[in-house]
Amino acid sequence: MARPDILEAVLGNVERVIVGKREEVELALVALLCQGHLLIEDVPGVGKTVLAKSLARSIGCSFKRIQFTPDLLPSDVTGVSIYNQKSGEFEFRPGPVIAQIVLADEINRATPKTQASLLEAMEERQITVDGSTYRMPQPFMVLATQNPIEYEGTFPLPEAQLDRFMLRIRLGYPLPEEEVTVLDRQQYGHPVEDLAQVASAEELVAAQSEVKHIHVAPELRRYIVDLAVASRQHQDVYLGASPRGSLALFRGVQARALLRGREYGIPDDVKALAEPALAHRIIINPSARMKGTSASAIIGEILRSVPVPGTRIPA
Repeated sequence: MARPDILEAVLGNVERVIVGKREEVELALVALLCQGHLLIEDVPGVGKTVLAKSLARSIGCSFKRIQFTPDLLPSDVTGVSIYNQKSGEFEFRPGPVIAQIVLADEINRATPKTQASLLEAMEERQITVDGSTYRMPQPFMVLATQNPIEYEGTFPLPEAQLDRFMLRIRLGYPLPEEEVTVLDRQQYGHPVEDLAQVASAEELVAAQSEVKHIHVAPELRRYIVDLAVASRQHQDVYLGASPRGSLALFRGVQARALLRGREYGIPDDVKALAEPALAHRIIINPSARMKGTSASAIIGEILRSVPVPGTRIPA
């Protein structure tokens, strides 16, 4: 197995910048270990960009930030072929998406056509420009951010694109004492600028391979599927979690077990990851939405109703 101290060192390193958000930082690392992508949905100023940057610095990966705006073109993301008069040939100028850690900032501000330029890179880990295919570097991860409050001038992500994100997390405001710590640490400069590399990209790729060997018992696999099926059959749900959601939850359980130094998954792993892995894949009925029902509340209700492996249903 990958040395837990390496993964713990990455967590601790990022926590030097992102104060009091260990669970959220752990979820970001889970997505990275599973070769998945992360959607960070929160208000401005809570550290979404800093999380992506500090994660890249901690493992020595290349980092690119794309500011999504309504006038951004697909070629601004993927790159463009330019004719070189000296050589008489077209040369490919790679776009910012060709990096190991890519931050798609305010992704819902770009047009659907530009948003879709990320789909091939996220799903197939390659891009196609003018008939030529270019592979993404390893490791490769897209961290996208969006503001859930301000919708004016935005283009909401379609369900097909939301489904490409393995996890969705929210950072939230820090506690008052944690916010004081943030002020103290940033008195003379931002701590992310002095963040040292504590692991290599090669070690991370090796850990990504080891994730697939973590044992998940048949009963636990069935529990994962039962949760996804329950989301499809819930009375307040128009469209439930897809099989890709079940797979995301399965892989997440393996990665969380590896982070905790275990060679096997447990029901607590499933419970911890169910909401980040499944909630954004659920479409709520209009009538339930009018009542203020949220996808997170539905996942919580499903977790309480679906029996956990090894427990008996009360008579």
